[in-house]
Amino acid sequence: MTEHDDLLSDDRIERFRARAAQYDAENRFFTEDFAELAEAGYLKALVPVEFGGLGLSLEQTARLQVRLAGAAPATALAVNMHLVWTGIAKTLRDRGDDSLEFLLREAGAGEVFAFGLSEAGNDLVLFGSTTDARPQPDGGYRFHGTKIFTSLSPAWTRLGTMGLDTTSADAPKIVYGFIDRTGGGFEIREDWDTVGMRATQSNTTVLDGALAPADRVVRRLDPGPNPDPLVFAIFANFEILLAAVYTGIGARALELAVASAHRRKSLKNDGRSYASDPDIRWRVAEAAIDQDALLPQLDAIARDVDTLADNGAQWFPKLVGMKVRATETARRVVDQAIRVSGGSSYFSGNELGRLYRDVLAGLFHPSDAESAHNTVANAWLGPAED
Repeated sequence: MTEHDDLLSDDRIERFRARAAQYDAENRFFTEDFAELAEAGYLKALVPVEFGGLGLSLEQTARLQVRLAGAAPATALAVNMHLVWTGIAKTLRDRGDDSLEFLLREAGAGEVFAFGLSEAGNDLVLFGSTTDARPQPDGGYRFHGTKIFTSLSPAWTRLGTMGLDTTSADAPKIVYGFIDRTGGGFEIREDWDTVGMRATQSNTTVLDGALAPADRVVRRLDPGPNPDPLVFAIFANFEILLAAVYTGIGARALELAVASAHRRKSLKNDGRSYASDPDIRWRVAEAAIDQDALLPQLDAIARDVDTLADNGAQWFPKLVGMKVRATETARRVVDQAIRVSGGSSYFSGNELGRLYRDVLAGLFHPSDAESAHNTVANAWLGPAED
């Protein structure tokens, strides 16, 4: 619980939880949740007070996301994308880089930012791109390519994207810029029909000349690993806030497992609750032990970003490790909860059944397990010999 719990009051949380099932069943955007969060100022959590925001820290915001995800995982995951951009801008500004100050000002004025970075088959993630970034005479760029998993598709007003400039004199360069929804040059395909996280409506976005004006082109970087602060800021905010969402899913699954163990009765044990069954007790305990490890790590790593801690070469291992631990732990906890709760959780309308589908999305967010292990191995062992 935080000093800003009024943003996510018990009543609001219960409304979100009730609507989550409907959004999932109807495969539609979380329109009502989004309106409530925007009105409450939640989207401005990381925006400094002087720009019209709440001025919260990353640690505080991550805790709020844990709570929100426990009620409505898809709502939390989609909102995450906007919060990540504002967190990136704040992380840079805290370190003396005002190149994204415009983003904080616009978010404070009510603009909604979405992530348009992911591309099918691009396992280089931030270090390469299949999107064509075509330079314009005035310094702007037009982007041509296809972006996947664009959460907040129905609601964003600004899209942060990237592409590869192969024609400039100093090419190749990875170009990061922001496009305006009113500027056109893109198509949103309504193709989000997934197993879980359905309310995010993370539709495919086809960029066909979408313009990032010169004053919204924020980086031109060499392809490959890059020490630029923007790369660190993206990794830090994305991985921490993503971990917060899956930490919330695990926490809710554990709550449901406990409630089910007390509610279900065993005929073979004279009508006693399953909370007295030694096998069930072991499963709940195992889930609780796993889950209990996450919040201290989440708090500590987010606080390190807030306080400008110097973790040196261990920064990226810490960030990707947090993401993998959170998503894998959430999957294990949900699995244990389903085993405790029995066959009712197999129905699509059951909350645990929905969490089982939602938690699967954790496999697909960067950094994936293979990439994360490579990052950690390189940090501890150095690069592999040829």
